[in-house]
Amino acid sequence: MRHRSGIPLRAVAAVSDRRFRSGCKTSVPERLRRLSPVFQRRPIYFVTCCTAKRQQFLATKEAHQTFVKFAQSGEAFGAFIGRYVIMPDHLHLFVSFDEERINLSRWMKALEGSLSAWFRNRHFDPPFWQKGFFDHVLRSAESYEEKWHYVRDNPARAGLVPTWEAWPYAGEIFDLEFRAEL
Repeated sequence: MRHRSGIPLRAVAAVSDRRFRSGCKTSVPERLRRLSPVFQRRPIYFVTCCTAKRQQFLATKEAHQTFVKFAQSGEAFGAFIGRYVIMPDHLHLFVSFDEERINLSRWMKALEGSLSAWFRNRHFDPPFWQKGFFDHVLRSAESYEEKWHYVRDNPARAGLVPTWEAWPYAGEIFDLEFRAEL
């Protein structure tokens, strides 16, 4: 990877080793801060968000329709949802952004807000969502396929349907293509 000036860039990650730390006089935080982005222009994120107290109200026809409507409108804001699976108490999805228009945190607030409005209208009791969400930047097309195969099989592994194809709350909104160019 090279900077536009032609100078090679190198990504460096910090490593935490408890054996080393135990001999040090200074304290090192348990969690390391997130590194600045050093990846492709439009990365694909793998995101999981869960309902508060693992309430099981996501896997319904109406919640699915609300999600799909929100996802389809994302193009206007620079958010593109690829494949997704809605489980009763959590949601897995792959998403990419036009980072100049919206970022992952702002978009997740909008997604959770959209679904929360639907929950309120159906008289579910808040809070609806666990604080925060899990996200992972995919590093390769192989990673996208591998993660998708794992996620799509969740309903069958949970015993909700005999095969992943029978689960009605999954699909693909936009065809996300992994691009390795920087």
